[in-house]
Amino acid sequence: MAMQLIKTRIQAGIWEGVLTSDADKGAPNIEVAHLGQVLDGVELREDATHPGRFTVSVPIPVEQLYDGVQTFVISDAASGERLDSFSIVTGQPLDEDIRAEVDLLRAELDMLKSAFRRHCLETT
Repeated sequence: MAMQLIKTRIQAGIWEGVLTSDADKGAPNIEVAHLGQVLDGVELREDATHPGRFTVSVPIPVEQLYDGVQTFVISDAASGERLDSFSIVTGQPLDEDIRAEVDLLRAELDMLKSAFRRHCLETT
């Protein structure tokens, strides 16, 4: 069985999730990286009633939060397989960036619709 990680919540600056893996392999070694830097403080606690099931806690370092989108990648340290990721969005300028990006996407979609309609008329 491959490892599976499911987010449960973010509370008080800690990302939490449930990790399931093969019960006979023991505790997996996971790591969390932000901008290529591995974070400290990641905790794994095995569920005594369900072998192979672990609670994962990832403290989100305040010094890693800046204006914009910050993405944290959770992976299996042994294989490098990406298990999950989470992003934190902060700052006022981001609102304007997202609106500008949505406006650009709308304009491009309108252009594609016009080109498609023109193509349909020309080929009929």
